[in-house]
This record gives sequence, C-alpha cells and structure tokens, in this order.
Amino acid sequence: MQCQRITYYFHDTKGRYGSPKITILLQREGHVVSERTVGKYMRELGFRSCVAKKFRVNTTDSNHDLPVTPNLLNQQFFSEKPNQTWVADITYIPCREGRMYLASVLDLCTREIVGWRLGDRMTTDLVLGALDDAYKAKCPKKDLIHHSDRGSQYASADYRERLETYQMRASMSRKGNCYDNACIESFHSLLKKEFVYCTRFKTKKQAYDEIYQYIEFFYNRKRIHGALGYISPVQFAAKFKRKAA
Repeated sequence: MQCQRITYYFHDTKGRYGSPKITILLQREGHVVSERTVGKYMRELGFRSCVAKKFRVNTTDSNHDLPVTPNLLNQQFFSEKPNQTWVADITYIPCREGRMYLASVLDLCTREIVGWRLGDRMTTDLVLGALDDAYKAKCPKKDLIHHSDRGSQYASADYRERLETYQMRASMSRKGNCYDNACIESFHSLLKKEFVYCTRFKTKKQAYDEIYQYIEFFYNRKRIHGALGYISPVQFAAKFKRKAA
C-alpha cells in the first residue's frame, strides 16, 4: 500500500516531490513511516525528484542614475499577515522560439505569488503588469512594503509613480547583495529546478500555458511549503480569511 501511495504522489506532482514531502503526505494519511523508509522505497521504484543544474542569467540592470530607495526590509523575511510585505523580481525563461522573462510578486507572509507576467522583453511594462495584477487581486491597504532589487525597471519613474498611486512604501536591496531579496530569488530558483530546466518550451504560447499551470495550480494551490507547516500558500492564506470572518 505504501509503495502504491508513494507512486501516486510522485507522479501526481510530476516527480517534483522527494522523500521528505512524500513522507509528510503519507503520515497525514495515517501511515507510520519514516523518511528513510520512503527514500528506500523510492530508490527501489527508480523514483528521483527533479534536480536540474543551475544556470543563471543576470536580469538586474543596476548600472543607472535613477533614484534608489532605502532597504526597509533589511532581510526581515517574515510578515505577520498577508498584504503587508511583497517582494518582486525578474527571471529569465529559455524558449526555442525566443527568450522570455518572468516578473513575479510574492507575499512574504503566505509565500503566494500574488502577481506575475511573462513577456518577450525585460521592460518596465512587464514589472508594472505583475504589480497591477497583484494589486487588483489582493487590494492591499496603504503602507504595504514593496521590496525589489535596484533594477532599472523598478527604479523607473513609471514604477515609482505606480507605487505612490497604490500607497505602497518602496524598498530596495543594497547594491550587489542578492541575499536582500532572498525569498523571491528562492522562488525563481525553485521554479527553474522543479520545472523550467526539466521542460523544453518549443513556443512562447507553450511556455505561458505551462508556467500558468505551475504557478496558479501547482505552486500556489498544491505545493506544500515547509515554512508554512507543510501546506500550500493558498491554504495558509485561507487561515487569515477564517480568522477575519
């Protein structure tokens, strides 16, 4: 029975879960099993979670004379409630039809991707679109901290004006310090290792459709997160809605 359930969870997550997460899911079903035992069964079944080599493309253009804001976040990667602190970044998505870029906005409390856009060019419009989608979806109150790197897109006049319109407080990483925006960098790294580097996008439409499936249906709604008590971001966010009701 345990081997059957291991097989189910491995294929249900498209090979993205290793023994730690599968062990958690089995224990929730009532199975008395250790991570070591699950790992042994997985090896016998020939199952290995997705692991892909890292390949980094620099998407930060901080060589500009645009205004930058102080680092309000200061590596405090915890927020008590949703819609208090958002972090944003851009990453490169390889595609045979032409390179693409993903702009994402993540809520530090729930780890949910609250807004994202995929486009052909690394422009201000791309990151503005992700921010607009996040604002329309969550309607946060004023004084939300919006943290990003010092990229020219985030430092642009249009982006700064949009933050003011939404009554958000801008925060930026220190120059050359990737750790200041570690949570969104971690999400993009996870996206690459679990999905992008294991997939060959032949067309831009395929890239958009499959990234939509990964973010909206797998990552936000299904993927269990260790920092959230091994539930998904949407499930974690629902706890706050129940408290407010």
